[in-house]
Amino acid sequence: MAKQVRVVRMSVEQPLWRALSGYRVLTMLYAIGLFASAYDEFDRPGIAIAFYVVLFVWTLATLPRVQSAVACTKRFLAVDLAIALTGIVLTPLAADDHHISSGGPTLPSIWTAGSVLAYAIKGGWRWAAFASTPVAAANLIERGSPARDTVHNVVLVWVASIAIGYVVEVARASERTLARALEIEATTRERERLARDIHDGVLQVLAMVQRRGAVLGGEAGELGRMAGEQEIALRTLVSGALVPVSRVSLDAAEGAVVRAVEVEVEEPDDGPVDLRALLAPYAAAKVSFAEPGAPVPLPAPAAKELAAAVGAALDNVRRHAGEDARAWILVEDEPREVVVTVRDDGPGIPEGRLAQAEGEGRLGVALSIRGRLRDLGGSAELVSIPGQGTEVELKVPKARGKAGTR
Repeated sequence: MAKQVRVVRMSVEQPLWRALSGYRVLTMLYAIGLFASAYDEFDRPGIAIAFYVVLFVWTLATLPRVQSAVACTKRFLAVDLAIALTGIVLTPLAADDHHISSGGPTLPSIWTAGSVLAYAIKGGWRWAAFASTPVAAANLIERGSPARDTVHNVVLVWVASIAIGYVVEVARASERTLARALEIEATTRERERLARDIHDGVLQVLAMVQRRGAVLGGEAGELGRMAGEQEIALRTLVSGALVPVSRVSLDAAEGAVVRAVEVEVEEPDDGPVDLRALLAPYAAAKVSFAEPGAPVPLPAPAAKELAAAVGAALDNVRRHAGEDARAWILVEDEPREVVVTVRDDGPGIPEGRLAQAEGEGRLGVALSIRGRLRDLGGSAELVSIPGQGTEVELKVPKARGKAGTR
């Protein structure tokens, strides 16, 4: 078996960074267009032109800086905000009094909001509030008095940036929660796969050694007792809910990181396998096998898992119904699914016994049967009436793809 570690990186922030990059370029061009359309309202247009040259070069040169939170450093944010504030306070020096009194736009115009939004995406709502405050003060200084439109714009930038910063923080928390859930699911599936393999092999051998040792007595009895202790310890370990700590990216903006172990069975893919050929060896003096007259094709991994589930059901018959119990295997090839039924004439399973067995770490039905069928996209139904035997119905959909990867 070859193990592959797949790292899934989730980030809702990356689209925000891409949107911010586009916003900065468009608003830079918009600010230059506003200046060109109102050129006559500037007494000292040279100041405005010098500022727009700096703004143009800075915006294009720093596009890589607003691609992720890693590149968007605190130093960059400080310089970016300083350029926006400089443009605001330079507006009265470049424009005439009519432009100022009529509420004309500042030199950076709405480009300033991009600097504040960068703070919000990088550090959340607290950083957004921090960046909005000097912007508000600079706008009030530029107008000379708290005019209604100025206050409106200041409050709008303040509220919008803080709201976006809060949304980013909530998104980060949601990503971490989702990453934890995905990792728990991946770890649980891997543990169940290992538990099935251990149950089908090691635990069965330990249980047999314990039984035979109790019958033989002496040193064999002591060996059986030790095997029983190890069986209990191993069942406890297998059924334990140990889940590794979630891996979280050092940079929160890159999103939470999930390490999911995928196990691939390296075996040749020769196409579909006739399920009858895999189930036929189970037929014996006390196990009757009924099959369709035509082949029952299934993908090789699915057929092997289904056959293993049938083997686990027969093991349960031998262990719990006794050596003298008879069993029947019936294969039905339906249009959409394959149904295999394993029935015995044993004493049946008392009500609540399966739940008790799972609590004791005996996971034969839970993992070796139901777990296998669940991974195949199918189902396993168990019907047992005390005194009338037990029937296990296994269903696997034909449309299910190759089930070798879990």
